Amino acid sequence: MNLKKTFGKAHFQWKHVMVLFIILIVFQLIVSYINKASLENLMIETQEWYKRESAEQLANLTTTSVELILETNSLSRTDFRENEQTLIQAFNIVLNQPLLQRNVEDMCVLLSYQNQVYAIDNGADLFEYFYNNRLTLTDRISAHEQAVENFIKVKSRVSGGEEIVSVSEDQKIFHVYVPLAPYGEYVGAVYLRVKPDFTFITNQVIVSYEQTAIIFSALILFGLMAMFYISSFTIRERDETQQLLFKERENYLKDSINRQKESLFTKRIYHTHHKAEKIMGFIKEDLRSLSKDNIEDIKFRTTQYANFISRVIYDMKWYDPPLQTIRNPLFKTNLNKVLRFIVDAIFLRTSKAVQGINFSMDLDETIPSIQINEFVIWEIIEPLIQNAIDHSGTNNITISIGTKHNEEENRSVLTITDNGNGIIPELLQSNEDGLKKMFLENISTKSEDKNSGYGCYLSYEIAKRCGWTMDAENTAEGGARITLYIPH
Repeated sequence: MNLKKTFGKAHFQWKHVMVLFIILIVFQLIVSYINKASLENLMIETQEWYKRESAEQLANLTTTSVELILETNSLSRTDFRENEQTLIQAFNIVLNQPLLQRNVEDMCVLLSYQNQVYAIDNGADLFEYFYNNRLTLTDRISAHEQAVENFIKVKSRVSGGEEIVSVSEDQKIFHVYVPLAPYGEYVGAVYLRVKPDFTFITNQVIVSYEQTAIIFSALILFGLMAMFYISSFTIRERDETQQLLFKERENYLKDSINRQKESLFTKRIYHTHHKAEKIMGFIKEDLRSLSKDNIEDIKFRTTQYANFISRVIYDMKWYDPPLQTIRNPLFKTNLNKVLRFIVDAIFLRTSKAVQGINFSMDLDETIPSIQINEFVIWEIIEPLIQNAIDHSGTNNITISIGTKHNEEENRSVLTITDNGNGIIPELLQSNEDGLKKMFLENISTKSEDKNSGYGCYLSYEIAKRCGWTMDAENTAEGGARITLYIPH
């Protein structure tokens, strides 16, 4: 009744409906024109991108084929002459195959010889260059004069960054240069001149669009209001339902994440609290033995012990400590110094009364400083050494700790090796994510202790946050080895 009164007050007449209809028609025509122009621009821009991309992909594929031929038939082999014709034929196939494409106009390999750039477009010359270290100078170079001239201009980009360089000519012809680097060593470039043409696709799409635009416009005009009226209620109900579902899912994920963090936090604190108790015992023992002769040594050890206790207390404040408190450019940690302190001030103190435990240290003094918190390194190394002692299975054990810096790979390697009975093969098996079982949570050979199995797991998780990689294996002598790869 109210709706009828509202429409009654509006005093709609046929002329009003006609004006509304004309406005809708005009708007639809404007929208159709804008869509047509946008579609045309999109097609042109997409084609321009695809032209360049397809040209680079074709050139890259050809370059890869040449590199595979060279790498499969090693340049250092002495029996390559037996396969000379086969290699020449393979090179010719690779060099001629792209020319069969409708859009490829020219192709060659650009190589430097006697401080000059030459273009090679046949397998025989290519074979002579790579396998005989010589180049037969012919008049074929003049056929690729433009390719050589353009290559000289972009040679620094191709050789320096080893990147694909495309030179566009009126957005119609693309001169593509792909670095040729067999065995990872740059030697030259592969050149393709490609002239892709997709105007027939654009014309066909535009014509099809014009044919259907009027039909779609009419259908949209008559169906728009009805569709809006029907779908608005459905969409509103769907959105409300989705909002409730998303909110419930969000709450569930938050609870799940909080429970996981709380569980890991609890296990980490349980695993480290007895270490803190042990360190406090060392502090008390040092204070009782304090004298003027050993005051400097005890002051240094006590300071380190206190800093470790502070780190443990700090960890108790967070489920997930901030990353900058673990690794930070401000940290300049000497890894060898930390290893010596852990061995001398922790394990040698607790192992004095235990016969048959020896430590052997082979430390590389050229290792640069590490941007990791010193006491985070404690939390990684100490459980690994303790694990080697607990699971050695022998009364006369030697723990060998070694470090080595690799300048070429810009990383250091830390190894902890024992001469015990080794790791059970089952624990060295990897799961579907490639993670070995001994680094999983709650995995231990101490079946009677339900709170065991967190040492290697926590060391692995903390090392991962440091950006380190950890691996485990058995040595040929029968012991176990833990290897940590430390990038710089």
